[in-house]
Formats: sequence, C-alpha cells, structure tokens
Amino acid sequence: MLPQVLADIRVPRVGGGRARTRPDAVLADRAYGSKSNREYLRSRGIRTVIPEKKDQIATRKKRGSKGGRPPAFDAAAYRNRNVVERSFAYVKQWRGLATRYDKLAITYRAAVVISAILKWLRR
Repeated sequence: MLPQVLADIRVPRVGGGRARTRPDAVLADRAYGSKSNREYLRSRGIRTVIPEKKDQIATRKKRGSKGGRPPAFDAAAYRNRNVVERSFAYVKQWRGLATRYDKLAITYRAAVVISAILKWLRR
C-alpha cells in the first residue's frame, strides 16, 4: 500500500512551479517498518523515520554480526509525528467526519475544511 499512497502525494513548491512528488521524509509507525517498505523508500531517495519492530531487533541481534546494523532512526523528527495524530483525533470528534455519512466527496471535503478553519480560529 505504501507505494500507492506515495504516488498520490504532491508537495507544493513555495515559489510556484510543478509540485514535487517525492517528500523529504516519511514518518510512520512500526507497522510500516517492513523490509520492502524501507527498500522502496531508499530506492526513491526518501529518508525513513520509522522505528524498528521489537521482533526485528531481536532477530537482528540473534544473528550477531551477520544481522547487520540497525536502520537509521531520527527520534527528534519522530516526536513531531504526534501533531498529525492529534489532528486526526480532533477531526474524528466530528461525528459526520468519523462515520463518513456524506455521499459526495465534495461535501466530505467541505466538512474537513470547516473543521480545520474552526481549529485555526481557536488558536
């Protein structure tokens, strides 16, 4: 699923021009830490900020020097991931957004935009 999700990403440029299709980094939880996901991100030149699974750590350590070194992990960048998680939790408090009662995508998007505006106005 990760390649399909990344194919839909468009990072707008500040000064104008065509949007980038390759983000600087991907922050994800342990569920996305598979070898295939890490290899895909490495092949595209995207920095990976995904903690290693506990069973992968144990397997690597059990293999000793043949287990290789652990993948790079930026703990400071990973801490910023909670901002996105809290934003999703805030949006899910709206019953209509959480349950997806809207039949049209434009109506659902309008509710998301209104939610974001209200959040912004509270700040």
